[in-house]
Amino acid sequence: MNQTEIDPLQQHSMASPLSAIVARAPVSCLPDASLRSALTTMTEMKIGSMIVAGTDGRPLGIFTLRDVLVRVALPARNLDEPVSAVMSDGVFTLPPQTSAYEAALAMVTRSIRHVVVVDQGKLVGLVSEKDLFNLQRLSLHQLPHALRHAESLATLELLSADIRRLAHNMLERGVAAEQLTYLIATLNDLLTIRVIELELHASGLAGVRLCWLALGSEGRFEQTLVTDQDNGIVFTADGNAEAVRARLLPFAQRVNETLARCGFPLCKGGVMAGNPQWCLSVDEWRHRFDLWIDSGNPEALLHSTIFFDFRGLHGDTELADELRGWLLGRTAANARFLHQLAANALRNQAPLGWLHDFVTASDAKHRDTLDLKMSGATLFADAARIYSLAHGIARTNTAARLNEFGARQGLAAREVKAWTDAFDFIQMLRMRHQHLQNVQGMAMDNRVNPADLNALERRILKEALRQARELQRRMALDYGL
Repeated sequence: MNQTEIDPLQQHSMASPLSAIVARAPVSCLPDASLRSALTTMTEMKIGSMIVAGTDGRPLGIFTLRDVLVRVALPARNLDEPVSAVMSDGVFTLPPQTSAYEAALAMVTRSIRHVVVVDQGKLVGLVSEKDLFNLQRLSLHQLPHALRHAESLATLELLSADIRRLAHNMLERGVAAEQLTYLIATLNDLLTIRVIELELHASGLAGVRLCWLALGSEGRFEQTLVTDQDNGIVFTADGNAEAVRARLLPFAQRVNETLARCGFPLCKGGVMAGNPQWCLSVDEWRHRFDLWIDSGNPEALLHSTIFFDFRGLHGDTELADELRGWLLGRTAANARFLHQLAANALRNQAPLGWLHDFVTASDAKHRDTLDLKMSGATLFADAARIYSLAHGIARTNTAARLNEFGARQGLAAREVKAWTDAFDFIQMLRMRHQHLQNVQGMAMDNRVNPADLNALERRILKEALRQARELQRRMALDYGL
């Protein structure tokens, strides 16, 4: 019963095998050992549970501190009784090569707190719920590796929780908004890619040339702590798009459903690859973009805020790159469409009054609050999108678009930095607000009451919104609005 410590510098993740997680040699006793001797051993070893095993070493049960309270202390049992009289029977065992994620799933589905690790009938050790909980603090190196090598969709569901936990932890540590949103999007990309890979493997789609598209905030690398799905597929069809689409849709719908289980709700507007409207051939996407550009109606302008920010995520990304190049050629040459986009964007003004005070909502549900997404971050994202479409900027990230636009136009670096800093501050406020709601067990949203901010935060938010107004003024001048 000698304790074997693991190297404190060694880091493990939820993808690690149980053999790497077992922290000590197994502590066990025979079933006829007295309660007194079992409790004495547990006290001396400073452990909260003990395996009860037969003379052949096979586990028969487990004796825990909960058993001490419920089955020994409260009934005032005689401490000379055998431990087998109060142990929990029917221990659940797993082999040492089982991953920590599989053990965690077993604990959840079986409502148990311990897993006994057994190798060919020989007791190896005990893994507790606490042991697995401590593994949740994954490093930035471990989590991507675990995502890339996950072998089941169930494992990816657990890893998605790790992504959210890591994001909240990094937010608490003061990581800047641009870096944090990019990190979240990158990890979510890895998870989505692995889901796609696993589903493709089982779908019999070999030979189909396709690319999974990330749209909206995911396409811009700007996901916050709460986001739904926005995705699509572009494929080559050789004149038979309907037949190829019929093969792709079941696969895409399974991916959408799995992502929903991983914490990315299905898009209420149906902007998902599993929707036939957004699972299109190259020619169909071009035709769809042509219709939006040529019509410029309200629906087309709305779609531009989601679909014009696409990027290739998995598969033949050349399809997405070629589509992006074609689209930029079409938009840069269509002054009327750009004018309509700018006019539509300017309808959404920064919520500042004449005296630069906040203009908050007056309806009963949202009274005294600002929507930091629609009335803040979107102001910058819309302007950056319009300038990227006008100047052939292939990047999709808002800050990257503004920086490249400023460089091409020879704008003062401090002016562009003021825009990007303002955008980052609003993004940070959004995520801090969402984090606080999450801690309090509330549904996360983007609405903040300025009165809940401190004086410095209110002052910086006002300046950030003033920068949004300045960016909009430039756009109004550029497009004669």
